[in-house]
Amino acid sequence: MATPRSQVKRQSRYEGAFRQGRDDGFRKGWDHGYWYGRCESLLRAMPQDVRVTPVHVLFVATGKGFPYSPLDESIAETLRALTARLSITTSNQPVAEVAARLRPDVVIVLDGLEFDTEQVDEMRRLGIRTVVWFTDDPYYTDITSRLAPHYDDIFTLERTCVDYYRALGCNNVHYLPLGVDPASFRPLNPPRGMRREISFVGSAYWRRVDFFNQITGYLATKDTLISGIWWERLRDFAKLEPKIALGRWMDPAETAHTYNGAQIVINMHRAHDDETFNNNSANIGAVSPNPRTFEISACGTLQLTDIREDLPLYYTPDVEIITYASPEEMVEKIDYYLNHEQERQQIALRGLYRTMRDHTYAKRLETMLSILFG
Repeated sequence: MATPRSQVKRQSRYEGAFRQGRDDGFRKGWDHGYWYGRCESLLRAMPQDVRVTPVHVLFVATGKGFPYSPLDESIAETLRALTARLSITTSNQPVAEVAARLRPDVVIVLDGLEFDTEQVDEMRRLGIRTVVWFTDDPYYTDITSRLAPHYDDIFTLERTCVDYYRALGCNNVHYLPLGVDPASFRPLNPPRGMRREISFVGSAYWRRVDFFNQITGYLATKDTLISGIWWERLRDFAKLEPKIALGRWMDPAETAHTYNGAQIVINMHRAHDDETFNNNSANIGAVSPNPRTFEISACGTLQLTDIREDLPLYYTPDVEIITYASPEEMVEKIDYYLNHEQERQQIALRGLYRTMRDHTYAKRLETMLSILFG
């Protein structure tokens, strides 16, 4: 019995679509595998020198749980590799009693917003050196301004806060941005379902909403993923709703896969005077790059970031990272780099190298220990 012509045509179309899908999948897999191999080759060629400082550090983690717990763990593990002895506690423990018993060379408090300064004062009375590393400046300076004078040394991730703390009578204030943990943020091979043209991970502070309101229509036409809280604030939220993972707090592993899965990751710094959860009544400006700057570039992904004054201290614009100053410029550069694959990859690769060479937590904490102990 002869096969109906219509059935033959359907079978032919099916086989053609199958071959096309197979060929496209093979090509994309080959391209990504080659790219991943280039990243791995670069990382393996980098020197892995570790300088151990012969001191005993008591590290006081925030103990605040997620999303601070990954930072607690990264700093703790890095200090373990860089010091002769490391003891760990949290801010909700009797730290002064622990320090009195252990007599460390220094107590390093991370964040410190929920740590009782009476314990800091007690440790100083015992002759134990105390250090705090503020991780959210300048957005909580109404609080940190009361805490800083209790410590021997203050480290802040925001350069504008150095003079602010000195004006409060703090003698030893140092600028030290956060960095990246290569165990969490590095080139990966994300699942196919996580591949996107454009990704943005972060909360919808009002200044960000104002900006995204101007590019909502454009992002709606692209393979876009936005993840974070408060994005229902967008004026045309319905246009982007299918592309928004609303109310999500990603852990480092999912965030790293999201960055790796995107051709371009947008970074937009939080405004120092935004109305949302802002304890910065002194209106201290912000010029330093956020931690996300280092995490995106560590994944070997092209980063498109707004401009911060200190950014050129860490990356060379248009060589290791791409910047934008307006919604129009962002759209123009997204279009350009989505259509210039070789340039996109070269910039991303240079950004990856710079990050792993200069901006890991090992480098940051080596700097801290060098400042403290010479």
